[in-house]
Amino acid sequence: LSMPTTMRESRATDDIEFIRHVMERAVRFNAVPGLGLMIMGATAVASASIAAAAPPALWLPIWVGDAVLAFAIGLSTMIAKARSVSMPINSRAGQSFVLSFAPPILIGTVATVAVAARGAHDLLPPLWLSLYGLAAITAGAFSVRLVSIMGGCFLVVGAVAFLLPSLSGDLLMAAGFGVLHLLFGAFIAQRHGG
Repeated sequence: LSMPTTMRESRATDDIEFIRHVMERAVRFNAVPGLGLMIMGATAVASASIAAAAPPALWLPIWVGDAVLAFAIGLSTMIAKARSVSMPINSRAGQSFVLSFAPPILIGTVATVAVAARGAHDLLPPLWLSLYGLAAITAGAFSVRLVSIMGGCFLVVGAVAFLLPSLSGDLLMAAGFGVLHLLFGAFIAQRHGG
């Protein structure tokens, strides 16, 4: 017995919709800019050396300035790479990436204001490293695998910063935001393009 035409058409439509849904979910946001991460790493290394030599009152403005600069670098290079690989940031994969990355960063911003108001600047490096690592891990679920691995490395550096407060915050910031960005940026650029 064959199915009536309307049932076959309905089933074919359902099958196509299912395939489309699976294919959309399988797409990864591959516009993470390796070159942008490397530039962000270089600015972090520079900021760490400047902050280490600066008066204590300038420490937080130096790092906040670097964070703003890193955001601008990351966003502009991500937009450029998204155009080059024909994957708009407002694609489903791009939206998932951004919506997963944003919450830990927003909490980090609020926590920075609260911690700085209490004068506990020594807690900021482990907090920033850990929350950025969490952001990279969650966003990495919608991107290339190296993003999540990088996030895990940030979490390790953040945990070390929490557990060994005697280590220099600037040294750990240079290790995380500097060296990890440089290394993973180079890996991503090599394996997935600029």
